[in-house]
Order: sequence, then structure tokens, then C-alpha cells
Amino acid sequence: MQKLETLNGFTKRKSVEVKVGKVGIGGANPVRVQSMTNTDTADVKGTVAQIKELADAGSELVRFTVEKDSMAQAVPAIRKQLVDEGYEDTALIGDFHYNGHILLTKFPSLADSLDKLRINPGNVGFGEKHDANFDAFVKIAIDHHKPVRIGVNGGSLDQQLLKKLIDDDMTKPSLEQIGANQVFLEAMIQSGLLSTQRALDLGMRKDQIIISTKMSGVQEMVYCYSKLAKLTDQPLHLGLTEAGMGDKGIIGSTAALSLLLNQGIGDTIRVSLTPEPGAPRSREVRLSQQVLQSLGLRFFLPQVTACPGCGRTTSVTFQELAKEVTEYLAMQMPKWKSQGYEGVESMHVAVMGCIVNGPGEAKDANIGISLPGSGENPAAPVFEDGKLVKTLQGPGMKNDFKQMVQAYVEKKYGKNKAFVSPAR
Repeated sequence: MQKLETLNGFTKRKSVEVKVGKVGIGGANPVRVQSMTNTDTADVKGTVAQIKELADAGSELVRFTVEKDSMAQAVPAIRKQLVDEGYEDTALIGDFHYNGHILLTKFPSLADSLDKLRINPGNVGFGEKHDANFDAFVKIAIDHHKPVRIGVNGGSLDQQLLKKLIDDDMTKPSLEQIGANQVFLEAMIQSGLLSTQRALDLGMRKDQIIISTKMSGVQEMVYCYSKLAKLTDQPLHLGLTEAGMGDKGIIGSTAALSLLLNQGIGDTIRVSLTPEPGAPRSREVRLSQQVLQSLGLRFFLPQVTACPGCGRTTSVTFQELAKEVTEYLAMQMPKWKSQGYEGVESMHVAVMGCIVNGPGEAKDANIGISLPGSGENPAAPVFEDGKLVKTLQGPGMKNDFKQMVQAYVEKKYGKNKAFVSPAR
């Protein structure tokens, strides 16, 4: 399939552009960050509050469950309140399972209040009702001019299709059979492709369809999307579904997303992290952003390079400063953004702990400091764009460096200043 060169040297798979509200997906657009609420959608106040939290963190698309009448009736009020409070740019997605065609028919204003509809071909209906329900859903989307995501999921795969592919495999000579796991993966891919073709046959345009084949296994997910990317030019939404909690969820999602994004595959992503009880839902948004930023695909927040520490850095000063600077950048970023400091999100800051790699990393950053390690001269050189500009020492070193960061930002990224690209 034809590739498009991106500015950072990566190649990006060419895909059709789909407009979801005011958000462009696929085509020449950047990889978008998506998330999902875990509130009761019928709770308008609570759902609006969480959508705002996710949007404030940087989620460009937010999905929520619509499974019963009370939820369907709440959606227009959710949309209105978000628009009234200035969140009209955040794309809203209705997540439908089993009865989406019924709810969308019963409440016409529901579709009008959404920017995209998600349908799962594995549970839209069973037996003879499957195709009829799918067709009804798609026709409603067409009538309301809404794009859809055909969201295949490993936990709710179309069992009728899976059985057919298993039966087909069993009829082959034993040496040609691919086995149950491979058949499952092929069924995931075929479910997405066949459902897309059915929607197109019903009159939906190519620029109204996004596909996903989400599952919980990293290698299986990568296999499906890698193959799917060669078979269609529809935009692809990536995610390791049911990723889990804590390190497991973070590492698994990062591995799966990175392997695909590094191939140029993926137009929207979500980290489906199980949150700790009471933890903010927005953490999954920041993790998605960090994956994209680590790969150099998008920039959201200035990054801090800091060493892990060793026997040369028995003082905790560099650890404390690295933590303080990281928090300071996160706190200042909304202000810098509102002040029009273009490019500041790509700024690279280094906080290093000793003379071994410290000066080199500090020089390589936009602004960096090399703190003294054990036995070194208690002075810390500060570099800006590779040049030594000052040497700090004494108890006020931490605050002095943060003030230097602020001054650097104002000088390099302030209004009417030339854009400064990342140091590396």
C-alpha cells in the first residue's frame, strides 16, 4: 500500500480522511487521542464533568455508553451543556451494543447529538437478526450523515462468522489447516472487512467508516492490524482492549501501540487502562499522549531527560529537581499555551546527576543542567541550545534553574519569536 512521508522521517500508511465533528481522522491528520467515560451516561452532570476532564487532558474524541432509554435521552442534554461551556470541538461518540438500532430509531435526536456511532458487528444481533439489525443501524447513520466505527472486539467476536471459518478450516487436509488461534485472528480481520463492505453496499461512503480490531493480546493485536492495514485504506482505531491495571496495562498498551505506530499504522489510539479506585480517568489520555510523544509523532508537553542515578549520585538533589521541573512544566504548560508560545510543547529539558553523561545530555537539550555527583565540584553548569550560559550553586539552585526555564521559554517561544524545534 502507498505510504506518505511524515515530517519526522516516519512513514504513515495512507488512509481515507473521515471527519468526526470538527476532528479529522486519517488522511494527512495526526494520530488522534481518544478516551471513554466510565460514568452512568444518564447522569448528565457527572458525564459532562468527566468529558470535560478528559478533553482538558487532551482527548480529542470521547466515547460513552448508550445502552438504555435513560442514557439515550440524556445525550442531547450532554451535548448542549458541553457546547454551552465551550467544549464544542470535542467529538462525542455513542457506544452501542445489542440495541443500538432500536435506541437510535426511538430517539431521533440521539444520532443528531453525536459525532460518530460505534457498532460492534459481534453483538448487533444473532442469527437471522444480525444482518437486519446491522443494516438498520447503518441506514440510520446514513440518514443522519454520521460516520461509524465498525469496532470488532476479541471478547465479542461474531460467533457465526467464526464458526464458518472454523468449519472451512476443518475441511482442509490436516497439513493445510491453520488451527483455532489463527482462524480466530482471521475472523477478527474478516469481520471488520465484511462489515465495512456491507455498509458500503448500503450506501455509506468510504469517508464515513473507521475500523478497529481490538483484543487483549499484544502479538495478536499487532498481527491483525498489520494485516488489516494492507487490505483496506479505511482509518484504523488502535487499542489494546481490557489492557489491565497499573504496570501491566501501561506496558502492554505501550508495546502494542508502539509496534503499530512505528510501522505508520494507526489513525486514532486509546489506552484502555483499568484505573485505580478513585484515580482520574484522564490518566489514560496522558499515557496515549506520552506514547505518541515518545515516538516523535506528536508533541503535547515539554519532556525531561534525567539519569536513573548510580553510586556517583548519592545525593537526591538531582532526583528532587527532576521531579520539581517535571511538575513545573506540567503546571506551566496551560499558561504557555494560552499565551501563544508556539512550539513549547516540544521543548527538551535535561536534569542530569553527574559529570559522566551530564554535560553531554544538557548540551543536547534545549535547556539542561548537569548537577554535581559525589565528590564533584558543587557547581552545576546550565546549557541553552548547546552553549554554557551560567553555573548555579548553593541552596537556591532549584528555584534558579526553574526561573531560567521560564526565561528561556519566554525568549524562545514567546509571541513573534521564531519556532525552535526539539534539540534532537
